[in-house]
Order: sequence, then structure tokens, then C-alpha cells
Amino acid sequence: MSDLIKLEKEGTIAVLTLTRPDAMNALGEEGDGEAVAAVCAELVADRTIRAAILTGEGRAFSAGGNVKAMLAGEGNFAGNPAMVREGYRGNIHKALRALYALDIPLIAAVNGPAIGLGCDLACLADIRLASTRSSFGVTFLKVGIIPGDGGTWILPRIIGMSRAAELFYTGRVIKPEQAMEWGLVSRVVEPEVLMDEARSLATEIAAQPPYQLRATKTLLRQGQSISYDTALEMAASTQGLMHHTQDHKEGARAVLERRAAKFTGE
Repeated sequence: MSDLIKLEKEGTIAVLTLTRPDAMNALGEEGDGEAVAAVCAELVADRTIRAAILTGEGRAFSAGGNVKAMLAGEGNFAGNPAMVREGYRGNIHKALRALYALDIPLIAAVNGPAIGLGCDLACLADIRLASTRSSFGVTFLKVGIIPGDGGTWILPRIIGMSRAAELFYTGRVIKPEQAMEWGLVSRVVEPEVLMDEARSLATEIAAQPPYQLRATKTLLRQGQSISYDTALEMAASTQGLMHHTQDHKEGARAVLERRAAKFTGE
């Protein structure tokens, strides 16, 4: 049984915490993928949850893969090349796919270093808030491996190809201020208020109509890899459904009556 992640529900908000502080929340132990996938499946099925926060326990967000296990050839990294490949696909990649497929908005509250796979995890969130104690790096080449967790796909989409290439090729670790300048994070705050800021943002997001909120996330994600014409067709089809919801009528009434809307998911 993996000890990697804890799920707490706070009304319409969920908090996911990586709970391996002694190992700086490193991933790659047996069952980690299943643990993350199970938590994400529960959130997708729970229609009362409208936003989620991902953070780390202790001084790190996540230091990425377990370098000691890599060197020893243990766990995910044991066996011949085919076995290592399946270790990635069946464990680490299962966690990544589950987080990427999460259909509610996800905020990463990056409390400390987010390195290698840890940086990739943060990039899977829709929004990243960073503590002044955080740092970011994709340091795979430093330990003689390649970026094996999809970071070469997602990081250029966030900060652009040139800056992503600079980070991958040098293995440099950047401070949160530079991460914000490059668009990797939205905001940098003091450690003691990070979770308060994340919860405040999640609460604001969770006040939106839930079906429309999930559909908007889908359109944002799909919009990164489809043509403009296809995006317009998807928007038209989705909008046709949304116009027939009670939340649309409530939103329109609230605008005309100059009051805050109360969305119910109907």
C-alpha cells in the first residue's frame, strides 16, 4: 500500500497532499500510480467537488523520482530495459495520466522544491502558486537520464520552447521569482500564507457553475492541440448544452438583478 498521497475534502474543495516528507515527497515506489489514480477517480466521481489543491508535506513539494532507488536499480528502476519501461508506464505514468485527466480545476500550492518529476507534477496543475521557499528544475540530465515523465510535452506549452529547452539542457534550478517572470507560476507568496491563498483561489473557482467549470477546463486542454475551427465547433456544441441548464438561467438572472449567483449544478 502506497503512503504517497492523502485526500481531504473541505466542502466543495479537495486538498491532495503528498505525504512522504522524509524523502522530500519522492515518487516511484510500488503502488504510487495506483494511489494517485484512485484519489483522482474519487474526485472525478464526486460531483460535489469543484476545485482541488495539490501540495506537499514538509519542506518539499516533490523532489521527483527516488535517486537512491535509481542508483540501486530497485522498484521502478529494477530489471532489464523492458521492465524499467513497464515500471514507468504502469506506475509513475499512471499517476501523471490520472492528474492530467482530472476534470476539475487543479491548483498546485508549491511549498518547496519541485524538481524533475516534481516539476512535472506541478505543471499538470491548471494554476501554480509558489512559496518563497520553492524552486523549480528539470534536472534529469544531471543524473544521466532523459525527461521521462512528459515534461518535454507540457513545460514548453507553459513557458515556451526556448526557456523550456534552457532548463532541460542545463539542469538549472530557478527561484520562484524567475518562475513567475517566465509564467511558470501565477503568484509568489510567503510560506505561512500559501495554503490560505490556495484555498481562497479554490473557493473563488468553486463558486462557478460546476458543469460549465469542468467543460471550460476540457476546452482549455483540448485547445492546446486542435485547430481553431475544431475549437469553435467544440465550443458551439458544448454551449448548446449549457444554455439548457438551470445554472445558466440563474447566472443570467443574477447579472440582471445585480446579485451574486448561486449555482447548484443543475
